[in-house]
Amino acid sequence: MKASDVVDMVSYAGDSPVFEDPSAVGLEYEDVTFTTADGVLLSGWFIPGGDNIVVQTHFGGLSSRSGYTPNGKGDNPPWPSSIHYLRHIRALVDAGYSVLAYDLRNHGLSAADPAGKLTSGVRESLDVLAAVRYAVSRPGMENAPVGLLSLCMGANATTYAYGAAEGLSTVPNVRALIVVQPMVTIDQLHGMGIDDDELIDAASELNQAQGGIDLRTSFLPAVSEINVPTMLVQNTNDPLLRRASIEQYFISLVVPKEMLWVDLAPARLAAYGYFADKPDDMVRFFDTHVDPQTSASSSDEVE
Repeated sequence: MKASDVVDMVSYAGDSPVFEDPSAVGLEYEDVTFTTADGVLLSGWFIPGGDNIVVQTHFGGLSSRSGYTPNGKGDNPPWPSSIHYLRHIRALVDAGYSVLAYDLRNHGLSAADPAGKLTSGVRESLDVLAAVRYAVSRPGMENAPVGLLSLCMGANATTYAYGAAEGLSTVPNVRALIVVQPMVTIDQLHGMGIDDDELIDAASELNQAQGGIDLRTSFLPAVSEINVPTMLVQNTNDPLLRRASIEQYFISLVVPKEMLWVDLAPARLAAYGYFADKPDDMVRFFDTHVDPQTSASSSDEVE
């Protein structure tokens, strides 16, 4: 394996279409666009449902605001069936939330990153910040409480956005965060069987020369900057799981927190449809913490 092969594995998005819209589950919606601080035009839906807002940030590489489809991903896709985010979005709307679901840069209908690269959440953190600021800039939403639902690279990006100067910790509207399977790039490489330090160093150097990131960069130092109640979700059977990193993430949280281990199929993507099938924990957590009357009422830690 060459350094360029490693770069190709982690730095470029695959097929990530927006394959359905909210009308598929009987929801009204508005097509919206907004621009990041570095000039990337992002595309999404605003789905009205109530005075509180949930901002959804999808996982990277093979998904969009609508979820994941195996169509167009070859004879051996990483997950055999579609993951319909609109099912958990419908549950949120039914619970009284408006939802902003958008495509990260390089995905769906959003524009590309200036370097055309995935950055494992580093520059995608600008997408999260732009999405949250857009949501609360809408007429009548200036003071709306916000919950964040962030999956995999979306979870990485959200965590980086808390560590940034003038980042999410400075946005008082945000009241709660659910992160699903955040993953440090070096853990991803090790999980794929790439353990050669010289190869990783060469790939990292090449990636940076092409406008990407240091592949050893980690969001874990930013976890302690998260200042809202947080639920961390992880599939116990995820083949890329490095339990020490997930445990470090949870331990580093200095806010009310819950750890939700779920026992699912042995595939990374299995967890991304969990709330579509079982939305109760998601809705309960947001109901407890997003509403301004109850957001400060719980300080329990649940494992």
